[in-house]
Amino acid sequence: MRSSIRASVWFDKEKALSTAVLALSQRLRRVPLSVIVVSIIFLVIVLLAIFAPWVAPADPNRQNLLGRLKPPGFEMRGITYWLGTDDLGRDLLSRTLYGAGVSLSVAVLSVVVSSLVGVTLGMIAGWFRGKIEILIMRLVDIMMSIPAILLAVLTVAVLGPGFLKLVLVLGLTRWPRYTRVAYAQTLQVANLPFIKASELAGAGAARILFHHILPNIAGPVLIVATAEFGLMILMEAGLSFLGLGIQPPASSWGSIMSVGRQYIERAWWIVAFPGLCLFLLVFSVNVLGDWLRDQLDPRSRTR
Repeated sequence: MRSSIRASVWFDKEKALSTAVLALSQRLRRVPLSVIVVSIIFLVIVLLAIFAPWVAPADPNRQNLLGRLKPPGFEMRGITYWLGTDDLGRDLLSRTLYGAGVSLSVAVLSVVVSSLVGVTLGMIAGWFRGKIEILIMRLVDIMMSIPAILLAVLTVAVLGPGFLKLVLVLGLTRWPRYTRVAYAQTLQVANLPFIKASELAGAGAARILFHHILPNIAGPVLIVATAEFGLMILMEAGLSFLGLGIQPPASSWGSIMSVGRQYIERAWWIVAFPGLCLFLLVFSVNVLGDWLRDQLDPRSRTR
């Protein structure tokens, strides 16, 4: 009897597993080829950034003035500089790999900061209404009337450059978009029956906001986050290019290109390779973001 029950349970598990695998394979077949390609590109860049200390062929800060501004494929003392060297003879491949980690770290942390601030304020404005709503939404209007890159440049110029300062500046200049989305979604969700039932059951505002409303507005917020992620990468590169972001000797794609622009006629590779990596990363993020938006909001496909 027990053996037959075990066999039945095992059969049910196998059937459920095969059904899940079949459903997954059918979903993958519906994924466009372009999305698969950019997903691979994005994954490769992320993995190279994570494992840069083990993948990079040389110390990114080791100088070799005898080998400065050498082209891709240059060999010296048994070391091959696959992407060439910069103005101080540093290996460009190693600096590009480490720069990927810096760009991704700044972008991820900035998105986390801006989403936490923006979503929290948006839910508060949509739930409490009244004067709090007016105050928060007027502040959003003021912030969104100022170009984000201009606000970031002014703030960094006052506070000074640095990794943590850059993260805070980028995060605190991009929260209004999250606030608008969270505010609009909270207004819709707040009138649903299960929210009213939670109020009648005695649930506090914090519990309703973070346990009931937040999970129901996560989809639109995630769509905004994917779009903002690519923008954060570009803003970090732009500020570093202007000398207001990541400071030497740390490597950043923007700072590498800033140095390379002085030698673009005789050492084009210093600008070309980090610029290509920046383009591929932002392009892949944007394509994945568009696809994710279509999956989470099917109505957008018909617009």
